[in-house]
Amino acid sequence: MSAPGALGLTFAPVARYRPFALLAPGFAPVDEPAQGPADALIRGDAGPVAPYAAVVVEVRDPGAGVCAGLSGPADDQLVVTWSPGSRLATLRLRRDGVSHTLARRTVPLRAPFSLGFTLCESTATGLVDRLDGDGWRTVVTERAGVARFVDLREAATLAGWAYAWGGVSDRKPAHLGRVQAGPFGYVGLRDPHLVQHADGRPYVRDGRAYLTCTCAGTGFFQAAHWGVFTLDLDDPTRLEQVAQLYSRRDGVLLGDHAGQVVVDGDRCLVGVSSWGDFSPATGVHVRYARTSLDVLGGVHVLDTAPLALPTTVSAWDPSFTRIDDRWHVAFVESPAQGDPFDFHPALAVGEPGDTVTDGLRLVGADTSLDRCEGPILQQVDGVWSVLASDGRAREYPVYDLQMRRRGSLDAPYGTNIPHPQVVPLPDGAHLMVTFDGTEWAGRRLGYGTHGDVVVYRAEA
Repeated sequence: MSAPGALGLTFAPVARYRPFALLAPGFAPVDEPAQGPADALIRGDAGPVAPYAAVVVEVRDPGAGVCAGLSGPADDQLVVTWSPGSRLATLRLRRDGVSHTLARRTVPLRAPFSLGFTLCESTATGLVDRLDGDGWRTVVTERAGVARFVDLREAATLAGWAYAWGGVSDRKPAHLGRVQAGPFGYVGLRDPHLVQHADGRPYVRDGRAYLTCTCAGTGFFQAAHWGVFTLDLDDPTRLEQVAQLYSRRDGVLLGDHAGQVVVDGDRCLVGVSSWGDFSPATGVHVRYARTSLDVLGGVHVLDTAPLALPTTVSAWDPSFTRIDDRWHVAFVESPAQGDPFDFHPALAVGEPGDTVTDGLRLVGADTSLDRCEGPILQQVDGVWSVLASDGRAREYPVYDLQMRRRGSLDAPYGTNIPHPQVVPLPDGAHLMVTFDGTEWAGRRLGYGTHGDVVVYRAEA
């Protein structure tokens, strides 16, 4: 086993917390006060720009029933309903005049409570919050049934759908409180990667470092999407989302994620992994876009193109830095994405003065590993390294810029494959911001909901 402490830093735990928000805080175009009685579905004026949406309804008296979801053209609907008579929570899709019951479950509820609906790619989920302090609970969810009848990833199709809520009968109207709707938030966060300048300096404003994170959704990799966050360097438990990032490619809107944003003058280089439509048959590849600094705030749908990496197999987790006028790109190579996955870190470099798309050559790859990802280019005390995370050995290997092993980070290793994002502080100390494998509602939603944020600190 290699010696620890390759960077001369010893990290100790300082914080652990669970970011959770069905509705992305600060992004809701619908925020209505008490609605009063409602006896039918109310269609809002706004709709999602990508198939990652949430509707949250406070229910003061459910009456004959209450619903939340999306309303499409010609009376199309994708909604979760709850009836006080049957006590059934039902996920229902109406398409082309035909209603389909996708999932149902008996859920005893007593008003007041909150009813929630989320859409993550093609996964529709109904949730309830009994307001008893236990928070949101998943009650019904379905992906295949939704995709069978409608593809809301198609931009032209999604454009006809709007946020919706209301009652389900005029026999006894539902009495609703506050209604909120907008982009889906996250049930956990993972894959943190600093937004940086091209030379590797972290992008920091007013004491807050910018970083991208994968926003865990209500299902597998396709249910996740990407966001930009700020981290208060004085209080690393203060993590705030400032941008929602989606991808448009091959005619559909996707939640590609796991990448990096690099500020290069007044423009940004965005690199991202094609997890948004992942299947073992097609694998994963790295894509890129060039855009303005506006990408660090607001809601954006990015048009991306494949990045030509020097590999013939799948690739993900790009990390970009221009060192000595050469673009260096660390990434994951993966010869297999079946059962089991097989993946390891690699490094490519360009010629002096070239752009990152002019042609990269492979410097090296650690093919001795088969469960290692999350590569990050990092400079500590003037020395550049490639950091990674080896889930099999449960350590963070450190390489030089020739991909020669230097040792390992001296830091605790949690569950899943936590990425070793090191954040330099003004006082010379360092944080390491990462995640673990703690799931949310994993029994109902399966793998993909993991993402407690874990923070370590190394003193100067």
